[in-house]
Order: sequence, then structure tokens, then C-alpha cells
Amino acid sequence: MASTLESDIAQRRPKARRPWWAIIRRLSARHRDRIAEHLLALDSQDRYLRFGYAANDTQIRAYVDTLDFQRDVVFGIYNWRLRLVAMAHLAHSVDRSYDACAEFGVSVLPSARGHGYGGKLFARAMLHARNSGVQLMFIHALSENKIMLSIARKAGATVEYDGSEAEAYLRLPAATFETQVTELLEEQLAQADYRLKMQARQFWNLLADMQDVRRGVREGRHRSGS
Repeated sequence: MASTLESDIAQRRPKARRPWWAIIRRLSARHRDRIAEHLLALDSQDRYLRFGYAANDTQIRAYVDTLDFQRDVVFGIYNWRLRLVAMAHLAHSVDRSYDACAEFGVSVLPSARGHGYGGKLFARAMLHARNSGVQLMFIHALSENKIMLSIARKAGATVEYDGSEAEAYLRLPAATFETQVTELLEEQLAQADYRLKMQARQFWNLLADMQDVRRGVREGRHRSGS
């Protein structure tokens, strides 16, 4: 009887989503439209957690337009349809007194959550930050953003609360030959992965076009009675 009950409970228990292998690519100014599309797809609550306020569409577009890809770094994860499902912004300090500091922000679309993409993007940003000479990486988030603060804690960050807001600080070790090679290899892998997804998308688009043509020919024959 007990084994039957345990089996019933196990079947009712929600299953954890299987982790996906995330290929993280560094984005550039030519990806602004994809970045805007990603952020505009977030609902009001997600925008509130990401930016600290309920950013409207105009504010999001202004944020994307002012991204400085020369100073900062933006990373993204694409699905097989080349939709940007997760992205992170590593913003370097604009104050020369704090050149060795960088702030991290991340967003993941609801359809892509549960696979640890936020943590993977944080790890990728940490790797780049180390290789760029950043000594202190921090996150400014709302206290209710439990997921973001949990990612920071798992990486070893210290979290301090101030009312409705929180700051997470993580001191980074200096870069090594291994971290530099690792980042180089990861970026090369990301470039190859993107090309593969682009080719796959072009193939499926071509196949869809061919099917449309065949459908049109059949319909034309049907109308002509031939």
C-alpha cells in the first residue's frame, strides 16, 4: 500500500526541466534590434525586476539605443529559431576612479526559464570581467528579485540589503592564461553555433517557400480543372 502511495505522489510531483547546453555569444551594435525585441517581450513584472522600475516600451528602446558596445559587453543566448531568449549586460564603470568595477544585469524570457541560463550568463560575464581586469563585479537589484540574488550568492557574492533594494558584490581573482584561452574558445564555439543556426533557419525558410509554391500550383490546377 505504501509503495503504491509513494508511486502516486512521485507521478504528481512536477518534473524538473532538463538542463540545456547554452551557447553564449557576445553581441554587437548590429544586434540592437534583436536585443530590443527580447526586452520588449518581457511583461511589466519582468521589466520591473530587470530595470528596477516598470520600464515602458519607449524607455526600453532608449536603453537599447544608448548601449555602448565599445565600453560595455552584452552576451546573449539564441534558440534554434535565432530568437534571443536570454541576455546579459556587463556595464563597466564610467567613473575613472572605479575602472576596475562592472555591473551585471540579466533577463530571460519565460519560455526559456528553468534551464539555468541566468547563472550561465553570470559565469560567462565573470570570465570576461576577469580577463578585462575587473576586480569588483556587482549587481544592483530589488530585494524581491530572489532569483538574481541567488545567482550572485552561488557565485560567492556578498549581498547587502537596504530596504527594498539590494547590492551584491563579488571580488574577482586576476586573469590567468587558462581563463584567457577559455574565453577565446567559448567565443569561437559561439560563432560556429550561430552560423549553424543561421544555416538551419535558411534551410527551413527555403523548405517553407517550396511548400508554398507547391501548394499554389496545386490550388491553381484545381481551379483550372486540370
